[in-house]
Amino acid sequence: MAAQMDEGFRDTIGTIDEEGKRSWLYPKKPSGKFYKYRKWVSYFLLTFLVLAPFVKINGNQFLMFNILERRFNIFGFPFWPQDFHLFVISMIIGVVFVALFTVAFGRIFCGWICPQTIFLEMVFRRIEYWIEGDRNAQIKLEKMEWNATKIRKKALKWSIFFVISFGIANVFLAYLVGSDKLIAMVEDGPTEHWGNIIALLIFTGVFYFIFAWFREQVCIIACPYGRLQGVLLDNKSIIVAYDHVRGEAEAGRGRIVKNEDRAATGKGDCIDCKLCVHVCPTGIDIRNGTQLECTNCTACIDECNTVMEKVGLPKGLIRYASEDEITKKEKFKFNARMKGYTAVLFILFGVFSGMLFLRNDVEATVLRLPGQLYQHKGENISNVFTYKIVNKTTKDFDDVYFKLVKPDGEIKMVGNKTFTVPKEGLAQGTLFIEINPAFLKGDKTVITLEVYNGDRLIETETTNFLGPRTFN
Repeated sequence: MAAQMDEGFRDTIGTIDEEGKRSWLYPKKPSGKFYKYRKWVSYFLLTFLVLAPFVKINGNQFLMFNILERRFNIFGFPFWPQDFHLFVISMIIGVVFVALFTVAFGRIFCGWICPQTIFLEMVFRRIEYWIEGDRNAQIKLEKMEWNATKIRKKALKWSIFFVISFGIANVFLAYLVGSDKLIAMVEDGPTEHWGNIIALLIFTGVFYFIFAWFREQVCIIACPYGRLQGVLLDNKSIIVAYDHVRGEAEAGRGRIVKNEDRAATGKGDCIDCKLCVHVCPTGIDIRNGTQLECTNCTACIDECNTVMEKVGLPKGLIRYASEDEITKKEKFKFNARMKGYTAVLFILFGVFSGMLFLRNDVEATVLRLPGQLYQHKGENISNVFTYKIVNKTTKDFDDVYFKLVKPDGEIKMVGNKTFTVPKEGLAQGTLFIEINPAFLKGDKTVITLEVYNGDRLIETETTNFLGPRTFN
């Protein structure tokens, strides 16, 4: 149990040596049941990630995060600056959802869903295995002098990495500016869009740097999610865990000795082969317990199960389990904290669904021109207003006009009586409203306007009308 009591590993990072330099990792190529499942999940998510900005629902891009124009599409629903509160709620729902999964199942998001893990483990490292070989071959190649073989392999790998990084940057740009604009940029050629091309090359450089060099350091150093485990996980959380009770037993772990009765010697089932360490993509020893570097990728589970099968010992020495299950043999329970997160999640989702259902496709704003008092127009009182109409749909509104519902009065447009609001665009202008003083209620009267597109009512708006003050 000495290894289990030694907490010195928590004072260092496995990818940094004693001199503070980068210690490069060469993880063994994983294989096994969980790895096969992860591959299928990854292929699905990669397909979704690549196709999402190019799929449209009712003319809206399925996913878009256009920060510059403050336009967002989430699952085909367009969100404008006026809908920012909905976007914020949707992000809060995402955070609570991830927190709930972390409380219940640890960093399962990191190992199975995170784009960083999927691209690194299922794309770039698989290419690396194909070109340079498995762990031992990569270490041998790294120690080799720069000859024709090493140059050819390294150049081929780095070239493919750059091409894939360029492709990822294009997809990323499609999320930011929209797939239509990206396709138009490609059709027009790079000379017509130097600014976007420079941005594209910057993104390519960032992705190449992350996946070709920085790699697991993103999870260990840059990503704050691992540090949240300290406040989210407890002894009842299901994580990738080493069964130290079974693995260490009384005499600790030890190598296999021919014809040895391990039960009689008191040795645990862990044969100290260290393959769980060699296969780990972040370079940790899972036998030391829960660590912020662990992404719950299950590579150690598959490797340990393979070893246990070969030596004739039961599988599951490393498995999905909680600390209480290992030490107290308690089964997983949906505890009060998980129920609380779930309740908050359902409340937020209900609020979001209701607000989304009540959301209008058209938003009109009519405001009295600041600093302008009322004017007398014959027997009537006149106010000048500015209007802005936002069309969130993918169809043009060609015949838009205002009607004054109450009180009775007359609307005089500056310009044409009707106007056009383009799809996913806005129209703004100025109008005058004249009302007889008999219909006014003091110096400030609430008036109601209706906005029509042809014969169809598309929005109703209220605003204040300024009139002369009356004295009783």
